[in-house]
Amino acid sequence: MGTSFAPLAERLRPKTFADFIGQEDLVGEGKLLRELIRQDNVPSMIFWGPPGTGKTTLAHLIARETKANFQELSAVGAGVVELRKIVADAEKLKNFNGTRTILFIDEIHRWNKAQQDALLPHVERGVVTLIGATTENPSFEVISPLLSRTRVFILRALSAEALERIVLHALKVIGAKAEKDAVGFLVQAANGDARIALTALDIAAKMSSAVSVETLKAVFQKTHLLYDKAGDEHYNTISAFIKSLRGSNADAALYYCARMLAAGEDPLFIARRMVVLASEDISNADAHALPLAVSAMQAVHMIGMPEARIILAQVVTYLAKAPKSNASYKAILAAEEDVKNYLNLPIPLHLRNAPTELMKDLGYGKEYIYTHDKPDVQQEFLPEKLKGRKYYK
Repeated sequence: MGTSFAPLAERLRPKTFADFIGQEDLVGEGKLLRELIRQDNVPSMIFWGPPGTGKTTLAHLIARETKANFQELSAVGAGVVELRKIVADAEKLKNFNGTRTILFIDEIHRWNKAQQDALLPHVERGVVTLIGATTENPSFEVISPLLSRTRVFILRALSAEALERIVLHALKVIGAKAEKDAVGFLVQAANGDARIALTALDIAAKMSSAVSVETLKAVFQKTHLLYDKAGDEHYNTISAFIKSLRGSNADAALYYCARMLAAGEDPLFIARRMVVLASEDISNADAHALPLAVSAMQAVHMIGMPEARIILAQVVTYLAKAPKSNASYKAILAAEEDVKNYLNLPIPLHLRNAPTELMKDLGYGKEYIYTHDKPDVQQEFLPEKLKGRKYYK
């Protein structure tokens, strides 16, 4: 297939760092990654960042700049069989003329532990220089031994200025025109993703002689939201939601709730998180918070969307404005710490049941005071080593 049929993002992929737009903190003049490349001292690395931020392009540029043999795998469809062939060829090249092989693995987080284990010795021996690309947090998705042998570089979502430069360059290359405000709309809708911007632009340019906001809206159909229910944005957004509730900011909590729902988040997930917050962050400062949150979770389950969002909104605002206390949460943490440190301390004899004569003879239940009979008499309930310990304050 000719290159004219390739996606616009592929056709416009920069061939030199001079043409690369964005990520200046990594590849700008004098920056760390740029210097490592200039010195031909490229380590194995992981590029972590949202889609469309230049991870694949950077891998291609590094191979070109260092004159390395470039091999590419997609973790979605390739596995250990393909890896072995690349490694065998890399060893031959290295032994023949010292040529280095850069192995680029896109979406490396999709490889399981066994597949990553198979890659590890080849990275360790320097047979291949690994460049892995992932949209997920490598701390959770890349095995520790492999992660310890790589450098992680974080790529940020492209700024509006960088995206605008990319779009204007693309318009010039394909010989298309754009009506006023169309570029700004496209930059906003693409949400930091150059691939989305260029794909939408390519389609829109083929639909009309001048790209307009209306044409772009038809291409997008619905505004793209950067939210992957299995990825970092999922955790980032729910984190912001919970922290807004904890900080008693109802407006911010409502915004993050609406943002999650618009992205297709399960409303029950949001409701369950509020049940936890009602105990962790409000607790006995407002004893109504927990039953209200539980009722909301049940109501959301029964009602479903779109009406469930009304129920969520009520509970969001209530929990945000409720008085806060984490005393119960801190108390269980402190108790757990003692359990971990002291393991199985003997239960005081007077607190043990004595269903048999032998147990009675051993002192089980002896000297226990029935609290209802003598409410004013103090007795010890904790094991001897923890006597007087206070968890709940």
